[in-house]
Amino acid sequence: QVQLVESGGGLVQAGGSLRLSCVASGRAFSSYIMGWFRQAPGKEREFVAVISWRGTSTRYAESVKGRFTISRDNAKNTVFLEMNSLKPEDTAVYYCAATSNILATTSEVYDYWGQGTQVTVSS
Repeated sequence: QVQLVESGGGLVQAGGSLRLSCVASGRAFSSYIMGWFRQAPGKEREFVAVISWRGTSTRYAESVKGRFTISRDNAKNTVFLEMNSLKPEDTAVYYCAATSNILATTSEVYDYWGQGTQVTVSS
């Protein structure tokens, strides 16, 4: 079992920045691929970013490429999502998730999920 707890969400103006954190407890964090997803009201959950075990490989959704950066600190069991140049359409609940599978961009592959943190970007 892996428990995930996100933090760092909040209200920010368009063009601003936020840094989300996700702390993991339980089984060896470094053995999991970690992803970030988001879900806006009335919309399906969508992929945002994913990072490999050692942090050497990453993937991003086209909508966030160049603005968001995913990273991890295995010594602290934490994965981060640095979000810059935020837009109102980035408003959503952001979830971190863990999988021992491939560098996946689909939510069905992920085994463990956090409770989410709200990000609201005002125009």
